[in-house]
Amino acid sequence: MNASGTVVAAHGRQYRVELDGGETLSCFTRGKKSELACGDRVSIRYSDSNQGVIETIAPRRSLLYRSNAFREKLIAANVSQIIIVVATEPSFSDELVTRCLVAAESQNLRALIVLNKCDLTDRLPAAEATLTPFARIGYPLLRLSARTDASALRPFLSGQTSVLVGQSGMGKSTLINALLPGVRAATRKISTALDTGKHTTTHATLYRLDAQSALIDSPGLQAFGLHHLAPAAIERAFPELRPFLGQCRFRDCRHAREPDCAVRAALTRGELDSRRYAVFQRLLSEAG
Repeated sequence: MNASGTVVAAHGRQYRVELDGGETLSCFTRGKKSELACGDRVSIRYSDSNQGVIETIAPRRSLLYRSNAFREKLIAANVSQIIIVVATEPSFSDELVTRCLVAAESQNLRALIVLNKCDLTDRLPAAEATLTPFARIGYPLLRLSARTDASALRPFLSGQTSVLVGQSGMGKSTLINALLPGVRAATRKISTALDTGKHTTTHATLYRLDAQSALIDSPGLQAFGLHHLAPAAIERAFPELRPFLGQCRFRDCRHAREPDCAVRAALTRGELDSRRYAVFQRLLSEAG
């Protein structure tokens, strides 16, 4: 007997599939290589009363993934929104935020930056200063403290399939617990000596908020490679560059040292953030 459903948890080659009828089934793929992501729509065949075999994957509306020169790591499929979680403590990488936003732009996803742990008021000004360039170019920024009240996030989740991404220790699991108290996602203290978070979430998991809304919690990130993006896609993924594209002297301008570069001119005039421009150049270098 065959059935259809959604992958709601991915553990290596083992998956939990929520069938359309509401039942959740442990499933496996055929062969050794697996290319499934949390959020994928699949058809399965029952192998016995407690397990299933995934036969096919439905065409995806979106696929969020990262890559380096050697491999790709799938994060989530069929999401409509990426929520980048940062915090006042531990410190976070603004380059990682930029890379997550570039990935979102490349898949035409909505993006929201959540600044968590805003109750730590002594750390708040520095965190907000780091996020100012993102707010300036139009990315929405939500300030909250998940341990106290995460209700301000709910309107952003309504009608969306969202994925939480960010470094370890930013409070993604705490957000899940605040929004879905019955889940009891594991949380861990940060290392104050090293100013780093510890990995708590080990695999992606999809949670239903209501019939139209879902939230995927993903493992903490320390890097977000985008080797799969072509230079033209990288350019378009920086909204602040778009008004200047096509205005350079050379059609194949890499916006580095070429003469009469409209992007470099905008940078010199102070119209572009220098740190985001530096990430842009690193991404072009990675693309080859």
